Parts: sequence; C-alpha cells; structure tokens
Amino acid sequence: MNVLIGTLPRIDQPMHASLDQTTASKGPPAWLTPRRLDRAEQVTIVLLWALLAHRVYEASNPFAPLVMLAETSVVIFVLLRRPTEKISMRLGDWLLAATATYAPLLIVPAPTTWDALIPLAVGLVLFGNVVQIAAKLFLRRSFGIAPANRGIKQDGMYRFVRHPMYAGYLFVHIGIFLLMPSLVNLVIYALGWWAQILRLLAEERLLSQDPAYRDYMQKTRWRLVPGIF
Repeated sequence: MNVLIGTLPRIDQPMHASLDQTTASKGPPAWLTPRRLDRAEQVTIVLLWALLAHRVYEASNPFAPLVMLAETSVVIFVLLRRPTEKISMRLGDWLLAATATYAPLLIVPAPTTWDALIPLAVGLVLFGNVVQIAAKLFLRRSFGIAPANRGIKQDGMYRFVRHPMYAGYLFVHIGIFLLMPSLVNLVIYALGWWAQILRLLAEERLLSQDPAYRDYMQKTRWRLVPGIF
C-alpha cells in the first residue's frame, strides 16, 4: 500500500504542474535538429532575396540597386557558412533572428527620394556595406543568423565593437531609408531593429557560456556603437 501511495502525485501539487515539468524537460522534437533549421533558414532567405531582386528590377528609383549590395552578401554567407550543433534551439531566439534578418528583404523601393540628402545617404550605404562585408569576410564560414557558437572572433573590427557586422547594417539601413523614404519602409526597419537588438542580446547569452567570450566581453566593452551601446 505504501508503495502505491508513493507513486501518486502529492495532493497539494497540481497534476498539470508535473506534466508541464515533464514536457519542458523533453526539449525540441527529435526531428527539429540544428542542421534542418539551417537548411530551412537558407531556403527561406533565398526565396525572400529573389522577391526583393524582382522588386528592385521593377523599381523606378535609380538608387534601388544599392539595396541588393548588403542583402546579397547576407545570402551568400548564409549559404557558405559552417554548420554547427552549438546553436540556440529556443523558438524565441529563432523568431528574433528571422525578423531581424528577413525584415530588410521586405523593403519596397519608393519612387521618390530626398534630393538634398542623397550624398549623405549614398555615403552611409557604401560605408555600411564596407563595414558589414569586411566583418563577414573576417568571420568567413562562422557567419550565421540564429544565435550559435561557430567560433569566437576577437581580432580585426571585433576589437572595437562586439558586433561590427550589425553596426554596418545600421549605417546601410539608415542610408537606404533616406534614399527610399516611406511609412512602410520605416515600419519595416523599426521592427527589424527592435528584433536586431534583442537578437544581439540573445547571441551574447549563448556565447557567454564560452569562457573565451566572457573574457572578450571584458576587453571589448561596446556592443554596437562605441560610446553609446
């Protein structure tokens, strides 16, 4: 009798609490592996890039092709990156990464621009592309979208800020918006950068599990913009 009683849940402990704990301990389903997530991500970004290329091709704005500089480099590096098993399997982290990465691919080239700001805007786009592409070249196949540990980088531009590639994106997106101002693009970039900041913090939560990255965080204080963030 004592054995039977011992196997029953405590009366003061709700049955659903035990079920919740059991479900949480199981983790993601067996079919949802890091490699399959990588492949799904690659297919999605290629499709969105193709749709963006079509919109740019039909656009009347002469600066529309500048959009393709940054976004094409993202696609290339996503396709060439190194697979990893040390990747976040949290749904929230993947949603943030997808929002931050895919939002710029939804930009609609507006037909008008602010003429007085064209030199500044083009300069921001070109400078931002140099920064983000240089950061990708330094990462090489360690580049990725979802939070993952594909190797700790501390040299090059990573001596100045912990996320120079995102800093490059920031310059590019400001410049593109100045060249193609519209309410739709403003909303897209606002949502994208809301997710980008949260994504950045999620990446650091994962990477800080590595002692090498914790040491790097002590040496390089700023995440994105020196003196600000």
